Amino acid sequence: MLYDSLFKTKKKKLAVLIDPDKQNLEKLAFFSEKSQKDGADFFLVGGSLVSTGLDNTIEIIKENSDLPVILFPGSILQISDKADGILLLSLISGRNPDLLIGNHVIAAPILQKSSLEVISTGYMLIDGGNKTSVEYMSNTKPIPADKTDIAVATAIAGEFLGTKLIYLEAGSGAKNHVDINLVKEVKKSIGVPLIVGGGLSNYKIVENICKAGADIIVTGTAFEKNDNLVKLFADKIHSL
Repeated sequence: MLYDSLFKTKKKKLAVLIDPDKQNLEKLAFFSEKSQKDGADFFLVGGSLVSTGLDNTIEIIKENSDLPVILFPGSILQISDKADGILLLSLISGRNPDLLIGNHVIAAPILQKSSLEVISTGYMLIDGGNKTSVEYMSNTKPIPADKTDIAVATAIAGEFLGTKLIYLEAGSGAKNHVDINLVKEVKKSIGVPLIVGGGLSNYKIVENICKAGADIIVTGTAFEKNDNLVKLFADKIHSL
């Protein structure tokens, strides 16, 4: 079970986020192999708007790496049986009914017939200092970075509703990462694993986020700019 092996362990982990629209397929083959060698734990594949072949992207990753591939869908169109699992994201920080339950109803029969392991995830957008693609595409407002009480209450509600993970997201290319104190207070208030992503551009930020309580770090943009950061981040995360 992916959930047990990746998320229900005490070891902190690094997930490499792959947006198919931002990948050169030849470079992706090299990067997939390098990411595994450098210590990444698994891949997330998806994006706010994916127009490039999702299946092809996953196939290339799997041909060059043995790491699990989990879908991180920006829409119900981003489902592929070639992956190992899917984060079934419920955008609990927003009030868009399609992203709370509507799209899930449409996707449910497809997912039930698939071989994908479905992992329910409470997805929370946190203001990262600039308007991100996920904010625009979801038509929801992020939780203000200084509203820790609202973030904590939202995370608790997500766990009560049965989500197996809580994901704090500042957004791809965010100006600011999720506030350290917000991460700490959310982690103290929940009993499920905590994922944090967005704006994690250097190893010191990653270290502080992990020490605050993040169980899984997700990074994509930073690795697109410098793939040597994978080893640096992985070494730091695994040492904590």
